[in-house]
Amino acid sequence: MDDEPLTERRSVTGPHVFGYLRHLTGSTARHTALADCLTEYCHSHELTLCGVFTDREPAVAIHAPAFVGLLDALQLPDVYGVLVPALGHLGPRPVAAERKRLIAATGVRLIVVRSARPAAGNERLVRLQLKGGT
Repeated sequence: MDDEPLTERRSVTGPHVFGYLRHLTGSTARHTALADCLTEYCHSHELTLCGVFTDREPAVAIHAPAFVGLLDALQLPDVYGVLVPALGHLGPRPVAAERKRLIAATGVRLIVVRSARPAAGNERLVRLQLKGGT
């Protein structure tokens, strides 16, 4: 019998993703919590988080420094996607729409940790949670 560990017990890297955050206000602890949210999502979905780009400027330009860095990183081989905590991190609607277009043009996926809409069939559960029920 072969004594090699099973695949489930070997260290395997998942698809490579990069995170993107807009962190304009709040503490370092808030930024750390957002980055930890991305890390935990990657861990639970077998993704490899290769880095997190953060824009901190209040003015929202489509080509903000960290977003341009993100676009450059997406040109690397074997990049699977971009991970954001919520769509609001891409900016206001017109900016977010253009940023989504630019991300899609690279051929990678945009992964949103918390979507604005509940998944199909979960509307009742979300209503119960909002009311404080279980």
